[in-house]
Amino acid sequence: AALKSYTVDKGMAGGAPGAPATYVGMCHLFCDSVESFQAGFGPHAQEIMADIPNYTDIAPVMQISEVVVG
Repeated sequence: AALKSYTVDKGMAGGAPGAPATYVGMCHLFCDSVESFQAGFGPHAQEIMADIPNYTDIAPVMQISEVVVG
């Protein structure tokens, strides 16, 4: 219920010609507030994080941001 929408990005290239993408992929989760995200994600965090090695050996990087232009 906390999740309003999401996007999934696949890295294609870096900024310079021929450079690899900085990230293989990204997922953006949109919630009304940090508290809303934490309330929705928190109870499932252990299960979600435990599933990551099932599809990649890349360590995830998390960042919480505010959308300033939509």
